[in-house]
Amino acid sequence: MNTRQNTYHILQERGFTYQTTDEEALNALFEQEQVTGYIGFDATADSLHVGHLLPLMALSWMDLTGHKPIALVGGGTSMVGDPSGRTEARRLMTEETIKANLEGIRPQAERFLDLNSGRASLLDNSEWLLRLNYVPFLRDIGRHFSVNRMLTADCYKSRLEEGLSFLEFNYMVMQAYDFLKLFEIRGNRLQLGGQDQWGNIVAGVDLIRRVHGGQAYGLTMPLLIDPRTGDKFGKTNAGAVWLSPAKTPVYDFYQFWRNIDDQEAFRLLSLFTYLPMTECRYLSTLPGNLINRAKEILAYEVTAICHGHEASAEAFLASVRAFGAADPKGEVETTSKIKELTSDRLDANLPTMSFEREVLEKSDLAQLFVLAELAASKGEARRLIRQGGAYLNDRAVSADEETLIIKGSAWLDEGQVTLRAGKKRYKIIKVISRT
Repeated sequence: MNTRQNTYHILQERGFTYQTTDEEALNALFEQEQVTGYIGFDATADSLHVGHLLPLMALSWMDLTGHKPIALVGGGTSMVGDPSGRTEARRLMTEETIKANLEGIRPQAERFLDLNSGRASLLDNSEWLLRLNYVPFLRDIGRHFSVNRMLTADCYKSRLEEGLSFLEFNYMVMQAYDFLKLFEIRGNRLQLGGQDQWGNIVAGVDLIRRVHGGQAYGLTMPLLIDPRTGDKFGKTNAGAVWLSPAKTPVYDFYQFWRNIDDQEAFRLLSLFTYLPMTECRYLSTLPGNLINRAKEILAYEVTAICHGHEASAEAFLASVRAFGAADPKGEVETTSKIKELTSDRLDANLPTMSFEREVLEKSDLAQLFVLAELAASKGEARRLIRQGGAYLNDRAVSADEETLIIKGSAWLDEGQVTLRAGKKRYKIIKVISRT
């Protein structure tokens, strides 16, 4: 897309908007102008993680719709540390660590922005923050801030009992100054961020008004929570899900998205893919086990955005080899590139066995696992079933089904079934019918 569109409408429809400083005016701004807007990313690690994907996608939509997004890396603010959402102070990092972290972050941010378009930019706030003189900065900028008002901000209130250092107390002023500086040098009038950044963003809007009498805007995005755990989205038992393949392998990254809760399919397809909203709605309403195809497409699309289509295709194939395909009959038609990139390789790599329908109809489920060479005997197959390690088309087989006769099963008419024993052993069973 190279013609300007009302990005605010897109962000709103896809679920990016949580709170704005002036919704009506911001909507009009996108209708009338080529908008410059920015999001900041502090260098707290040498990689971004899944929690950063929401702001990165927001910037990408601005770029795709003809506006002027800025990804601002925090070479300066990282030396202080954002207290937002923290119960204790961040550990201070050396300049060398911050520089090394920025080197890891920059290429990840570049995957979401076309820096050759002449619109998108990647900047570092150390260019102006590290040049500041303390006393002049206090006189020129600090005088516009009310300590009483600052202490009412959520990012500070939650820390007062535990202790808030003077160093961290300055973070809001520094972030507001970033907004002011970008307003002055780039004509930037919009700052986007997570909902926990509301106080910092409003402080910047107010600073621009006080210093220049200018009108600026803020937009925050919702904090995503995993409904199964109550944790921030992108956190697992092993920690954060990183964008760097050295920290989170591409296959593990793909599996994180493949294993999301069924009820989250629509929201995550809307936020983390470029698929049309009509397709997101269609995929999220697929019946029964076909919802797993929606999650497969989600995983493929997000992985392709972050790691490229070839790496995503390999992760998809590895997942199918381990667990079977979510839609083996190809019932779901989408604009995804999965079929284009993997169809030939998929057919060549699927472990498949074929049996005449009459043979299968005389078997029970335990015998089926023996026929598929996923168990050495019916006794072993029954133990597998009773231990919850046997799956039929991605559905766990219950213990009371082990002697269930297969004759009459719906999948016999469908022509094939996917069996899985444990996490990694699976087999596609195809039905041969005598003519």
